[in-house]
Amino acid sequence: MRSIWNGSISFGLVSIPVKLYSASESRKLDLDMLDRHDNARIRYKRVNEDTGEEVEWKDIVKGFKQDDEDYVVLEKEDFENANLKKSKTIDIEEFVEEDEVAEVLYKKPYFLEPQKEGGKSYNLLRDALKKTGKLGVATFVMRQKEHLSLVGVYDKALVLHVIRFAEEIRETKDIKLPKTKVAKKEVDMAISLIDQYTTKFDPDKYKDVYNDQLMKIIESKSTGKKPKPQKFKDEPTEAKDLMAKLKASLDKKKKSKAS
Repeated sequence: MRSIWNGSISFGLVSIPVKLYSASESRKLDLDMLDRHDNARIRYKRVNEDTGEEVEWKDIVKGFKQDDEDYVVLEKEDFENANLKKSKTIDIEEFVEEDEVAEVLYKKPYFLEPQKEGGKSYNLLRDALKKTGKLGVATFVMRQKEHLSLVGVYDKALVLHVIRFAEEIRETKDIKLPKTKVAKKEVDMAISLIDQYTTKFDPDKYKDVYNDQLMKIIESKSTGKKPKPQKFKDEPTEAKDLMAKLKASLDKKKKSKAS
């Protein structure tokens, strides 16, 4: 596993040299895009807009377009010099309670690994965060972009969650929300149903079955068999049926627990 960022994590005057690793991986099947007529692969090319010729990665730079249509070209050192400290340091500025952070802000997790000279200070921060149940709020720059992040503990490792800035979240006023009133007895029964389904979260019992099922279709088609089309229709629960559906759900769950 290769690190994707090297630098330090700091809180107060304590500095811990670390490496950053992706903590998640995609299980998406590796599918190629093909021309339907002959199954030839479709490829994308980086092409010069004026000449139409393909351009190699080493010859590609980034530029900012000005009002006069001219470009200011930025080199690698320009991005680093924009804020050298944030390019090298995950600087914890404050600590917050975990439940104060809305789930909608979370984007991607990364594991933090101490470099050899930072072992003790790494364990110090990890143990302190675990004991207090708090998260460190930090900003840093990676891949030419500033990230807001939270530093916490997962298992025995420090984990960094990249989260969204507040301005990246759209306002709920842009979506149409119902104004229908709900009766107290309906809410009470829904709470009872939630209580019946409440358990300790165990991520290991949830599996990605979609990819497995898609793979079965691929294997079936490879032998010349045509998969049977699946049918599914999920009818919305009407207001007049709400209490009956809640009661039936509650009875079903109670029976399954009793068996």
